[in-house]
Amino acid sequence: MFFAGIMSDGGNFDGITAIMVIFRKASALSAHLARLRSRGQRSGFVPTMGALHEGHISLIRQAKQEADFVVCSIFVNPTQFNDPSDFARYPITTENDLSLLLLAENDIVFLPTVEEIYPPGMVRRHYDLGYLETILEGKYRPGHFQGVCQVIDRFLQVVQPDLFYLGQKDYQQCMVVGKLIGLLGLEDKVRLRIAPTRREADGLAMSSRNVRLSAAERTEATSIYRALSGIREQLNKQPFPLLLSGAVSALEKDGFRVDYVSIASANDLRPVENLESGEPLVALAAAFLGEVRLIDNLLLDKRS
Repeated sequence: MFFAGIMSDGGNFDGITAIMVIFRKASALSAHLARLRSRGQRSGFVPTMGALHEGHISLIRQAKQEADFVVCSIFVNPTQFNDPSDFARYPITTENDLSLLLLAENDIVFLPTVEEIYPPGMVRRHYDLGYLETILEGKYRPGHFQGVCQVIDRFLQVVQPDLFYLGQKDYQQCMVVGKLIGLLGLEDKVRLRIAPTRREADGLAMSSRNVRLSAAERTEATSIYRALSGIREQLNKQPFPLLLSGAVSALEKDGFRVDYVSIASANDLRPVENLESGEPLVALAAAFLGEVRLIDNLLLDKRS
């Protein structure tokens, strides 16, 4: 497949009109972005692990509307996988990813190696995420959010974005990145943009992992969305424990192995036991269908 763009690890692009520029070296990317910032241009950043779908591309489109130029990273981060076999099976579709980004008129791609993100001798810090890394995804994927913070910290150093785009599907990760930005003292420099979850026509949340589902599993996968929708529809009619147990039972009946179904504060993910608090709520679920782990969530105060 022909890729119409400019690939470079250095050089000055003044006077050159590039459809899309690809960088593999952090130092070259940083230097290029510094020149753009010196002209007063605002940057949008969309981090991905590749295997791109319409959810990712919608973030690129939003960033194109709000920023002067958009940087998209493609990097499968090994430090956030607590299961090595999951890392080994993660889909790699780089050629197709670049084509999709080109069609979306993305400006810059950062396509680093593991050694470029984690160079030899790099000291990896521990991030004080508090309860956020002990609940939900943190409970079932120990060390996952430390790995997320390691790579995002590195990206923030290299890209120094003005606007940072994430999708709501990874709700807890959005919370963690917001916490990280605060820990790094970047609240006044980086604005986090969280976009609504993009769904297939049958309600399944778009995910890079969906390609690993068999045809039969793909049909059953919509059960996770139906279970969360059931919680939303019955929120004022049943006690929370009954809602949660019903959702778990429905998923298990459809062949899922459930890690969790939870109702939590949409503001900070603290567990909520009833409606009396009056705060906005979110229902979240994670469950295996065969070997594929799916996550999803729905805000309970509005259709989402």
